[in-house]
Amino acid sequence: MKRSISHQFQAYRPLLRKNRSSLRRFLTRLSKNSPRGLDARIRSLEPGVWKTVDCLSCANCCISMTPTYTITDRRRIARYLGLTVAAFQKKYLRQERGGDRDWLNRSRPCPFLNRSDNKCRIYSVRPADCAGFPHLRKRFADYAHVHHQNVEECQATFELVRRLQASLAHRLK
Repeated sequence: MKRSISHQFQAYRPLLRKNRSSLRRFLTRLSKNSPRGLDARIRSLEPGVWKTVDCLSCANCCISMTPTYTITDRRRIARYLGLTVAAFQKKYLRQERGGDRDWLNRSRPCPFLNRSDNKCRIYSVRPADCAGFPHLRKRFADYAHVHHQNVEECQATFELVRRLQASLAHRLK
């Protein structure tokens, strides 16, 4: 049976609904006025996040989102699949309209997600966007807009932002 979202992600939905606005406001404030040492604080909180989140039990990122495929990603993955770049793009991807015209998955869930175990069929050559997801180790100022979006789709991002909000509550009043 294929479900649109995983059981673990469904369990996290009520927490998200309860905290969504608060976390989004918090991220907006942080992006406008980041306290000194924010990246170090995030790095210190991140290990605790991974003790509570199991990505293979969730896979919501692969179910509901799509990575951006760079030309390097497209070449590497096409070669791995034994396809030309053009054939790979035609079979699996679509080009975004307007804007940057990024290459994205043609469908959701990701065509490379094995739904029986939530593992990626192209893990060793996955797009850089997937390899870096959920981008918690990146410099906050550069990824605040990404966290703003991911807080609703990724349990790890949600949990990190929730912990960060609690740890900075005294500073942001």
